[in-house]
Amino acid sequence: MSKVVKDAVTQEYGKRYGSLADACLVDVTRLNVIDVTQLRQALRKKRIEVQVVKNSLARRAFAGTRLAPLAAGFDGPCALVTGGDSIIDVARALVEAKKTYVKLELKKGICDGDPALLTVDEISKLRGKREILGEVALLISSPGRAISGCLRGAGGRIAGCVKTLADKAEGAGASEPAAA
Repeated sequence: MSKVVKDAVTQEYGKRYGSLADACLVDVTRLNVIDVTQLRQALRKKRIEVQVVKNSLARRAFAGTRLAPLAAGFDGPCALVTGGDSIIDVARALVEAKKTYVKLELKKGICDGDPALLTVDEISKLRGKREILGEVALLISSPGRAISGCLRGAGGRIAGCVKTLADKAEGAGASEPAAA
C-alpha cells in the first residue's frame, strides 16, 4: 500500500471515528463470508456498524482522540464495532451474536474514552443509562412510598379504632334509652 493510500485511509478513519468515545473490537476472520454478511446485517438492524480496520493505520488515526487507548487492543485481525444507542447495547448485541456465531472472537472495548480497556463481556454486564436512571428514580421515590404506606397503614388502623369506638358508643347509647 502506497503512502498516499495509507494517508487517505488514515484520514478516513479519523473522519469516521475521531469524534467517537466508545467502540469494541472483534475478530471476524474465522467466520465464513455468509456468516460475516449475516452478522453485519443483524447488527445493522440495531444500527451497529462493523468495519475491518488496518491496525497500524487505525492506531495512527486514533492518536490524540478519545479512542487512543483502544490502540492497545489492536492485536491480530480486528474489526471495529460502533453505533447503537450505547456501547453497552453494542456489547450485549455482540455477546448475543457470539451464541449464534461461535467462531466470532470478542476482544476489547472502550467506554466513554476511559483509558482502561474492558473485555466485551465485561462491558455487556455493565448497567446502561436507562437502568441506572430507573434505579435512581426508585431510590428517590422509596422514602415517599414508605411514608405513604405507614400513613395509610396507621391511618387505616386509627380509622378502624375510631369506628369501633363509635359503634360501641352508638350501641351503649341505644341500650340506655331502652332500659329507661
